This record gives sequence, structure tokens and C-alpha cells, in this order.
Amino acid sequence: MRTKKIFWSVAIMALVVAVILIAVEAYYVVVAFVVGLLLLGHRELWSLLRRRKMPPIDERVRENTGKSVRNGFIFFAVTTAFLMLPFSVRLVEGPDTVQVLGALFIAAGVVYLFSYLYYDRVCPRLSEGSLKLFKTFLLVAGISLGAAIISIFLHNAIYALIMHFWGADFEEPVFFIIATIVCPLGLAVGIIGSLVIFFQGLFRKTS
Repeated sequence: MRTKKIFWSVAIMALVVAVILIAVEAYYVVVAFVVGLLLLGHRELWSLLRRRKMPPIDERVRENTGKSVRNGFIFFAVTTAFLMLPFSVRLVEGPDTVQVLGALFIAAGVVYLFSYLYYDRVCPRLSEGSLKLFKTFLLVAGISLGAAIISIFLHNAIYALIMHFWGADFEEPVFFIIATIVCPLGLAVGIIGSLVIFFQGLFRKTS
């Protein structure tokens, strides 16, 4: 009963926030906000639609939910910090900041959803070796993404400095290659590898 009250309280607050965002014509953020909430509350909504009652919440569910919320928040905070770098020095003119925040809301919701599925279904079904490989692929993807953003910033910063002090149209090659070739390859390998292992664990039958 308490869980149901909390759920409806959050739903009402979300509705109020959505109305406010619509009033200020932040439609993109509204869409992202609603999608993010649907992803966050997918378990409760699915249970209400199928069984007309809230799902049972035991210690395992609380722990998995807490870890998933933590992962979503960390992703949002770290990604925002990285994206502030190019925006702060006006290396990026578009997309609009509101659009970026909206995309981050959706992405954080997706991270939460995949995290919950990982802790609830994937992790218990994978072997220790598969889990280590999965985390390695995730690490490769994360490092590649961060390195790409930093390389783009450094490439543009070096180009701007050379233009300012020497007036030469010099295209810095090292960070350009890292940002356009090395990092995308690493990101692709990390994402594909982690997704393959993730779905193997998700659909593997428990013995």
C-alpha cells in the first residue's frame, strides 16, 4: 500500500512538472522527461497493466533498483560534465542545450533500464569469466567515449591557438585521428561486445 502511494505521488509530481514544461514550451524536454519516467517505472507500470497491482518489493528488488538509479545518475552527471567542456568554450554551436538535456534524460532512463535488467536477470546467469569480459567491454566503450570528447576539444583548442598566435591554418593530426578513427572503433567494439554478452545472459535459461 505504501509503495502504491509513493508511485502515485511520483506520478502526480511528474504530471505537474510536465505541465510546467509544456507551459514554457520546452516540448523536447517534456518528451524526454516522460520517456525517462516510463523507463524508470517500467516494472511498476507493467505490473499494474497486467495484474492491476504493484509488484512485490523485497530486499533484492530494492538493492537492484538502488544500484540502477545510482548508475543512471552517475551516467547523467559524468556525461553532463564531459559535454560542458565543448559547450563552455563554444566549440559546439548546436544542438540546442535543451535538446542535449532532453537526450540525456532519455539516455539516463535507458541506462537505468539496462542496469536493472543486468542486476536482476543477466548477472545471476553469467559465469564469472563472462562478467569480467562484459565489464571490460563496458570499460572500453566508456573510455573511448570520454577520449573522443576530450580529443575533439584538444584538437579544436590546438587549432584555435595556432590560428591565434601564428595565423597558420594548421590541422592538428594526432587528436583528429584519435577522435575520428581510434575512439569510434573502440566505442563500437565496446558497445557490440557488451550487448552480445548482455543479451546472452538475458535470454539464457537458468539451470
